[in-house]
Amino acid sequence: MTPLINLADEQKSQAVTDWAARAGWVVGLLLFIALVYWLMREGWKWRGTLQGDLPELPAAPAGRGDPTLTMTGRYHGSTTAGQWLDRIVAHGLGTRSRAELTLTEQGVTVVRLGAQDFFIPADRVRGARLDKGIAGKVLTEGGLLVITWVHGDREIDSGFRSDQAAEHPAWVEALTHLHHLNSDTEGAR
Repeated sequence: MTPLINLADEQKSQAVTDWAARAGWVVGLLLFIALVYWLMREGWKWRGTLQGDLPELPAAPAGRGDPTLTMTGRYHGSTTAGQWLDRIVAHGLGTRSRAELTLTEQGVTVVRLGAQDFFIPADRVRGARLDKGIAGKVLTEGGLLVITWVHGDREIDSGFRSDQAAEHPAWVEALTHLHHLNSDTEGAR
């Protein structure tokens, strides 16, 4: 009887002999990745330069009044109103962060962890809606609270996602009511 030959024992891989070529490819790939990241960073800075006409973000007033609503969650960024891919990066508005929102009759205070806080005065609120996306973030339908407001001569959409998504409709209703109150007051003047 002839012994069976174990084919797996006999097949061997070719030993890698050209380490210089392999190292060259790895270094080239790492340089390419570094170049792409550098270009992305420069593009971000250029976008901020182009948006340099945007005034400083308003700070919350000292006596804000009693909170109507509060929410903790994430701030996902701001875009030009109606253009969900036109991200605004000036003054830190492009920086995603944890956020705490407080609504009073004076406006919305946005306190952000690791980023600049800002205030949306009540007379600048143009409305709110539930949406599914804003530049760089797409969620399920109605998963994002978008507040539309005016800053300088721009209308801005700012996107937030609450830790408790069931809070979103109450915010839309309250901000819409706030906008109507202010537009009625301005019309009466």
